[in-house]
Formats: sequence, structure tokens, C-alpha cells
Amino acid sequence: MWEHCLKRLESEIPKNDILLWIRPLEVSVSNHQIKLMAANDVVLGKVKGQYYKLIQSAIKEVFGEPFSATLTLKKSQIVESVNQDAAPVTQIPSNLDARFVFDNFIEGRSNTIALAAALQTAQTPSPEFNPLLLYGSTGLGKTHLMHAIGNEIKKNNPDEVICYLHSEIYVNEMVKAIQQKAMEAFKQKYRSVTTLLIDDIQFFARKERTQEEFFHTFNYLLEGQKRVIITCDRYPKEVTGLESRLKSRLGWGIVVPIDPPDYETRVAILREKAFQFGLSLPDEVAFYIAKQLNSNIRELEGALSTLKANAFFTGKSIDLPYTKQILKELFKVNHQIVSVENIQKCTAHYYNVKLSELLGKSRKRSIVRPRQLAMFLAKELTDKSYPEIGELFGGRDHTTVLHAYRKMSELLTENNDLDEDRQKIVNKLTE
Repeated sequence: MWEHCLKRLESEIPKNDILLWIRPLEVSVSNHQIKLMAANDVVLGKVKGQYYKLIQSAIKEVFGEPFSATLTLKKSQIVESVNQDAAPVTQIPSNLDARFVFDNFIEGRSNTIALAAALQTAQTPSPEFNPLLLYGSTGLGKTHLMHAIGNEIKKNNPDEVICYLHSEIYVNEMVKAIQQKAMEAFKQKYRSVTTLLIDDIQFFARKERTQEEFFHTFNYLLEGQKRVIITCDRYPKEVTGLESRLKSRLGWGIVVPIDPPDYETRVAILREKAFQFGLSLPDEVAFYIAKQLNSNIRELEGALSTLKANAFFTGKSIDLPYTKQILKELFKVNHQIVSVENIQKCTAHYYNVKLSELLGKSRKRSIVRPRQLAMFLAKELTDKSYPEIGELFGGRDHTTVLHAYRKMSELLTENNDLDEDRQKIVNKLTE
């Protein structure tokens, strides 16, 4: 009967959202009560805030009026090994970085779904979405989440055979195995793990033999219900040089984007990193840096490291004037890369419209939406004010820009295709 509820919900909720948020819920039925249990707080909050009323309606429609649902947090349990029949392969190093865990991952609007998917993968013996593929530009937290998944699994079940590696290492090991005529040992090594985490799979592009071998290992692990987690710097189907059958397999589970952090998340990241660095960071400094650097987390870390080193060697305290002085060149370069002009050109090119149309007076929907998105990105990615942006968009009033920003903020939370467009444009601007 619960499956009928899920079918009913598919008419109101996107399939990916059902796969990510609702299907993994643990369900039990007793005395006209449908008990739904979420694996973690992220899933609990999402389902309760966005889908709970729809679920209640579906249950009453399918089960009948007396039935109702309760939503609670599942009690934590130690995950049993999913590789009980396999012999332990102690020679495989996990390569996990203990610094990267879920507790110090900063959640924001840009990565909520990725975090929830990572938690589900780490805490479920046989994840509903397997493989998990995270994609996005460099420095957005993909690698952090991969290590966090591995560390969480290792904490709950030390006997699991977990292996994290960059795709370049996989390629180099395979080349060495071919040279030494040791391909069987190479195959056995990576087919003996219970969790395989491969970073930056775009490095496999145009390496036909590597893709061939990985394809078979990938299938072997999935058929054995072993976890596979992969990252890529863009949507996999956009990677030139990856075989179509591999691209198809990568989409078997769930593909989740990680976007550049929004302003509030950047401030939270700066505060967390400053705490980790043992750095006293005034709020006005955190706000200023977050406003100036808006593409990725590595830039924020780099700015803090530079600030800390200079303050240490000069003996000066960190305040706003000192920050502006020390980081002015870094900010200057960043602003040259992401400018309103670049945003306009990139958006026009992406939507295949003329730049003159984007900046002109046309009210065609095919022009208005790209124009509004470009205005939104100009406000998000630069330090320009509403009046300044309006002037750069054909001398428009600041209220027009404000309306576009609010409209896009609303649509981006509702329209997955539009949000995908936004991410692709941001990737082009910051790559």
C-alpha cells in the first residue's frame, strides 16, 4: 500500500525528490497509524517542512480516512557489514582524511540536497540511490562530502573495506599494472571493496582502456550492492570523451549538483574556518570577505590563510582596514573574472540570444527570463548595487533589478531546470 502512496505522490513531487527524500523513509503500519522514520535531521526537516502534508493526503486517499501518519527521527544503529561473504582485503588503504566529517561541513541552500544524499548513503547499508554522483565546480565541498561519507561508514562499521582515491591515481595504478602484467591483481583490489569513492571522474575522459576497466568494476560493485560514490566537475553528460555507456551507468542512482555557496553560507564558512585556524575574525571582516569572494570555498580558505600569515609576521591585529589592504589584489583579480559584463555575455551565449537583446527593451519571455537571471547573478556574484546593475542593463531603474532578483529567488527554489541553467552559467564564469 505504501508503494501506491509513492505512485500517488509522483503526480505532485518530482521523481528525484521522491527518490532522495521520501522513498528512503522507513515505514511501519500499526493500528491505523503509518509511522515514517527519517535517517537524519536533514531528511526529517525537509520532509516535515515540504512534503508532510502531501504525504498525509496521499495516505488518506490510499489507506482510507482512519489512517494518519507520524514522522519521527530513526534511532541510530550500527550499520551491519554489506560484505559479509567477502574476504577482508587489509592491504587496501582507505586514504580517508579524518579532518573531513559531516559535523564540520557547513550546510547552506547551495548544498542541502547533496548533504542529505551523502548522509543517506553513509547511514544506509543498501542505499536507494546507488551510485551517488556529486557534481559542481572546484572548491565547493564535493571532496569534503566524499571523505565524510567514508569516515561515517568507518565509524559505524570498522570492518568495511573503504577506498577513496582520485581518478588520476586509478589511471596511474592501472598503467603500472599493465606494465607489470598484474591486471588481475588490480581488478581484484578494487572489486574487493565495500565502498569505493572516486574523485574527479572527468579525468577518465579519452582514456578508453581505463573507462573499459572501470565500467566493469563499477558494474561488479553495483551488482554486489556495494556503495559507489563519484564526483565530477560538471554534469557527466557534458564531459567530452566519456563513453556513452559509462555516462548512462553514472545516472543509474542519483546525480546531485553542489552550487557555489550563497552569501550567508560564505559567512558561516569563514567563521568555521577561522575557528579551525585559531583566528579571531571580527564579524565585519567576515561579511566583507564573503561579499568580495563568491565563487568557492577554497578562495575563502586562501584569503583567511593569507590574512593569518600576514598578521602573524607583522604583529598587527586583523580589522577591516587591514583586511582591505592585505587582500586588495586578490579581490581585484576576482572582480575581473566575475564582472557584470562577463555575466551578461555568458548568459546571452548560454540562452543563444543576442547581447543587444538581453540589454534591450524586448518583453519576449525568451528574452525576459535570461535578462532576469543575468540581473540575479550580477547581484549574487558581484559587489554592484541595484542602481549600478540597472545602469549596466541598458539604464534600467533599480526597482526593475530588485524585482528581477526577487522573482528569480522565488523561481529558483521551484524550478529545477532554471536552477540547472543558473549552475551551468556560474560554472562557466568560475572555471
